[in-house]
Amino acid sequence: MHNTTALLIELGATILALGLLGRLAGRVGLSPIPLYLLAGLAFGRGGILPLQASEEFVATGAEIGVVLLLLMLGLEYSASDLVTNLKTQYPSGVVDLVLNATPGALAALVLGWGPVAAVALAGVTWISSSGVIAKVLGDLRRLGNRETPAVLGVLVLEDLAMAVYLPILTALLAGVSPAGGALTLLVALGTVGVVLYVALRHGRLVSRAVSSELPEMLLLVVLGLTLLVAGLAQEVQVSAAVGAFLVGIALSGEVAEGAGNLLTPLRDLFAAVFFVFFGLSTDPAAIPPVLLPALALAVVTALTKVATGYWAAGRAGVSVKGRWRAGGTLVARGEFSIVIAGLAVGVEPRIGPLATAYVLILVVLGPLAARWTEPLARRIGRRPAPEPRDETAAARDAEAAHAHG
Repeated sequence: MHNTTALLIELGATILALGLLGRLAGRVGLSPIPLYLLAGLAFGRGGILPLQASEEFVATGAEIGVVLLLLMLGLEYSASDLVTNLKTQYPSGVVDLVLNATPGALAALVLGWGPVAAVALAGVTWISSSGVIAKVLGDLRRLGNRETPAVLGVLVLEDLAMAVYLPILTALLAGVSPAGGALTLLVALGTVGVVLYVALRHGRLVSRAVSSELPEMLLLVVLGLTLLVAGLAQEVQVSAAVGAFLVGIALSGEVAEGAGNLLTPLRDLFAAVFFVFFGLSTDPAAIPPVLLPALALAVVTALTKVATGYWAAGRAGVSVKGRWRAGGTLVARGEFSIVIAGLAVGVEPRIGPLATAYVLILVVLGPLAARWTEPLARRIGRRPAPEPRDETAAARDAEAAHAHG
């Protein structure tokens, strides 16, 4: 069979399968991410039907998927929103980092994977899934709840932290010296600062330069600019994903809204390809040996995320019920955990299977935790206290014990 023919057949079958899996996930009320990962495991090396002709194309599509995920994330926030959240919510961000990154780092060190893998696995367990959580909040009709701003504040800080964390991780994975790593960090911080300044002071000019009344022109300009900046960022080891995120932040108003509407279908397509590619690159036989560590890590970090949300909502003056709801909502991990693991598999291949199992567990557990954490806490809190013993009976018991003694 001709290579192009095989490519079209494999690619068409893969995309069709993803569409059917997405519809199935929607009907049962789950995120499609675990089904995409399972599809990748089934079609990858060691799977049921390995892909061959389209593997290189899918790898390129996966890179574009990461870029679009971060671009769309940037489009959701304005620079003023980020600055405001940074000023008011940073204590919640610090608690989130300490409680949720620490278990991942410790797990990597206990497994003997080394300090670089520890930094990577810390990111895997730290970052919640903005996409899954946004869908859960909408499905449960909690967007107007008092605890929701606290939840969104934690997510915004995580997303902003990615602009610093990813360059550091990229430098470590590349084996850059401490001086080179410090330079990379300074470049990343400087770039974020410059973009925020330009977006705050001259955001309208940037948006006007990109704006177009023709949807196809707006799509071409925004997509082309994003890929160009992502490539340049990758060249200076700041991370393509961070470059895309900063492009999204720099755009605002109607341009950001219009670009978001146009790019959403592309983002969904290439993000699905990304999850499939991650599954393709993971050998299913490598998952059983790391299943117990992944399960233990999932349980621990589900509890630490509940604690994070509870603390953040309590700091905002939310009632106890709302604090439990906030904690349960933050449990889900997903797209960014896989992005981080995908970067690290070159240094520690075992992080891929562990991250796959970990995300599969929490992307399913997350919506359930969001729904049931608060009712479960309320039910436990209503357990009747033990009835006080009659004082006369207690005195008789004491006398009898003394007589026998």
